[in-house]
Amino acid sequence: MAKSVKLSEIVEELNLKIIEKSSDYDEIALSDANINRPGLQLTGYMKSFPNKRIQIIGNVEYNYYMQLTEELRYERFRGILSEEIPCLIFSYDRQVTQDILDLANYYDKTVLISTDPTTLLSSKLSMSLEKHLADEITMHAGLMEMYGSGVLIKGQSSVGKSETALDLVIRGHRLVADDVVEIRRIVDELIGTSAANIRHFMEIRGIGILDIRRLYGVGSVKLDTGIDLIIELENWNENKEYDRLGLEDETETILGIEVPKITVPVKPGRNIAMIIEVAVRNLRQKKLGYNSAKYLTSRLFNEMNGEDKEAKNYYGEEIDLYEDER
Repeated sequence: MAKSVKLSEIVEELNLKIIEKSSDYDEIALSDANINRPGLQLTGYMKSFPNKRIQIIGNVEYNYYMQLTEELRYERFRGILSEEIPCLIFSYDRQVTQDILDLANYYDKTVLISTDPTTLLSSKLSMSLEKHLADEITMHAGLMEMYGSGVLIKGQSSVGKSETALDLVIRGHRLVADDVVEIRRIVDELIGTSAANIRHFMEIRGIGILDIRRLYGVGSVKLDTGIDLIIELENWNENKEYDRLGLEDETETILGIEVPKITVPVKPGRNIAMIIEVAVRNLRQKKLGYNSAKYLTSRLFNEMNGEDKEAKNYYGEEIDLYEDER
C-alpha cells in the first residue's frame, strides 16, 4: 500500500496560513511527492491535469490571471477547483480575490497562503513530502557520523555496539541513534535517524541510560545522517577466515541501495573504535580513487615480473608507485 501523509501535517510543518478550509480538511491525505504549478490550466488546457498533486500559484501564474477579465478568470479557476485537488497554495503572501474564495467554498476546496517565494516554497514542499512518503525500515543498530560519513554499526545483542558508539563519541564523533535506527530512502540516498522518544539517549550495561547530549554537549549528537558504510560487529570465531587484504568489496542492500560493508571481529584487546575510524578513512580514500590493497598487490606483482613501476588507481588512471619514496 502506498504511503501517505495528512495535508494538515504539512500545513503545520511549513507554517502555511489557511484562508479557506474544506469540510474534509483533516482527512485529506497526500500520496504524490510531486507538486504542480497550473500555468497551462490557467490558459484553459485541462488535458492530463495532475489533479492529485498540490497546486501552487506562483508569481508568474498570479500576474497572468490578474490580467484576465473577471469572467475568464472565474471560468479558468472553476476548471481547476472543480477537480479533485488536495489544495491550492498562493506564494509570496498574495491577496486572493473574492471570486476564487467563492469558488473554493462552492467546490469545498482548501486554499492556503505561504509567505515564502515560489521556488523556496516548492523546495520545502518537495523535501517535506519526500521525507514523509519515502520507503523506510527500522533496524536494530547504532548510527554515527564520522568525518562527514554516516556509519551504521550492526551486530547481535551484547556484541558491544553501544560501548563502541560511546567510545567514538568520546573520540569526537557524533551520535545519531543507538539501538534503533529509522532508515528512509530519499531519491537514491539512505537517511538514518533515531526514534524521537529515545533520541540522544544510550544504554550501557552496568551503568544504565545515558543522555549523550547533556554529558558531552550538543556537538556530540546529530539529528540524522546519510548512510555510507555498514560495520558488522561479530564475536571472534577462531574457525572463521577473516579478510586480511581487503581486495574483495562486500556490500549490503538496504531499500534497494547497495552500501559498502565491513565485518569486524570482536575480542578482548582489540580497539574497535580505532578500527572503525580507520575503516571510514580508508573508505574515503577509495572514493577518491586510491585502494591500498590493490596498490600493494599491483606493486608486488610489478616487482616480481620486473615490469615498469607503473600501476593504475581505482579509476584506471596511471600512478607512480614509488612517488612517496622519492
